[in-house]
Amino acid sequence: MRLEADVAIIGSGFAGSLTALALRSIGRSVVLIERGRHPRFVIGESSTPLANLLIEELADRYGLPAVRVFSKWGTWQRSRPDVGGGLKRGFTFLFHRPGESFGDDPEHDRQLMVAASPHDEIGDTHWYRPDFDHNLVKAAEAAGVVYLDDTTVDRVSLDSARSRLEGTRLGQSVHIVTSFVVDASGPRGSLSRILNLGAPPLRWLPPTQGLFTHFEHVTRWDTLKPDSARPYAADDAAVHHVFPGGWIWILRFNNGITSAGAALTDDVATRISAQEGALAWDRLLDTLPSVREQFGPARAVQPWFHSSRLGFRTTQVCGPGWALLPSAAGVIDPLLSTGFPLTLLGIGRLLEIFERTSPGPEREAALRQYETSTSAELDATEQLVAALYASMDDAPLFKRLTLLYFAAASFSEAARRLGRPELAPGFLLHRHPIFGPALHACAMIALAGPQGRAREALLEEIDRTIEPFDVAGLTDPSRRGWYPVLAEDLVKNAPKLNATRAEIDVLLTRSGFHAPAR
Repeated sequence: MRLEADVAIIGSGFAGSLTALALRSIGRSVVLIERGRHPRFVIGESSTPLANLLIEELADRYGLPAVRVFSKWGTWQRSRPDVGGGLKRGFTFLFHRPGESFGDDPEHDRQLMVAASPHDEIGDTHWYRPDFDHNLVKAAEAAGVVYLDDTTVDRVSLDSARSRLEGTRLGQSVHIVTSFVVDASGPRGSLSRILNLGAPPLRWLPPTQGLFTHFEHVTRWDTLKPDSARPYAADDAAVHHVFPGGWIWILRFNNGITSAGAALTDDVATRISAQEGALAWDRLLDTLPSVREQFGPARAVQPWFHSSRLGFRTTQVCGPGWALLPSAAGVIDPLLSTGFPLTLLGIGRLLEIFERTSPGPEREAALRQYETSTSAELDATEQLVAALYASMDDAPLFKRLTLLYFAAASFSEAARRLGRPELAPGFLLHRHPIFGPALHACAMIALAGPQGRAREALLEEIDRTIEPFDVAGLTDPSRRGWYPVLAEDLVKNAPKLNATRAEIDVLLTRSGFHAPAR
């Protein structure tokens, strides 16, 4: 089989397929290469408000209305109920002491609940990736993308103007000539392996392992620990059970399936022999009685997967005639659901390069900037997540550090929706001249394990860092760790966004903030 295309994309997960769809919309010919076959089990399913906004922006820019419907729970359920997904109203963190049942107090010292939407209609989503990815692949094929599944890429010859890929499909040779190669095959993927890009240890995050699968019949936390005063149903969220040395995620889909797994430091993973799958899971739950109760009736419906190393970074992100999407260049940790927005930001940057440059010096300069931006975003993410891992035995500090993320995310979303993205430069505001350095400083102090007065000083510095960017009531102590989405917070903080009340009112109406009539 011999093919020619403007762009060859390796990997047909959501990122590769979405990139292919956008490229077809601007007239590029595309070959999409997949080593497996859809539908397939894939981990990594939790979206965020910023990720959903980026989907809207990409869909509008490249004329992809069939993709845009997936940016909100309401439009998804009305337009494509056949594609499995789950409602995500926010982030639920529950802090556990090993060997003890979960308990809380009126101050919610062992809870953090941060809402992402005021109601279900514009809620965020969990993507059931077997359905979601398969749907995007079919859309790409319908748009004219040449799709090759069951295909391995064994050799590449890369050049800024003309590259060649050689591989095998169903026992037959495949030869592809292309002007550009995009690697969307995930961590330790095709180009990383073939080009020997390396995988040095992460700089700040400790080595971690993953243990995960899909379940059915997982009991709702709301059933075990009911509380009608919560800002949203605790399970309609990305649920995080946090304990020293790791955390468990729970993501519910509307098809009866629940994604669950654990990210563990090497010490914890070794203690439970994480490579033993179901047996290791049982050992972990033995240390967490309330989580054990939640999984009492649960049954795994996929094989257990063990990742000996979750974190991953390459030494190079791009070169003449090729680029890795952020999801192939680095994976930090799913703790803050950063994977989707990082990847979508990278897709947007790469598509702009295709639109405004041709092969040659101008494109190569743009790719160097793409690499710089991608690496800086991964650095900022790693620093904050590493600080959280260092604070897993200190719930109050962990919660305050987490609010740095929510402050940056909510401020960035509001700025972009107001048409003022320049107010929020860089993921996690890492390029903001005030917030960026302060975020770095807070993370580095937390990594040092401050005690006593140093710890109190860090908590004060976090609050000072957040306050000028807080448009969601995150510095209001009366919230006691429960943060609903309230219009008055955005209205009150309009000056931080250089906005008027009238502009905020327009934003709220346009974004569907007000609950629909019933």
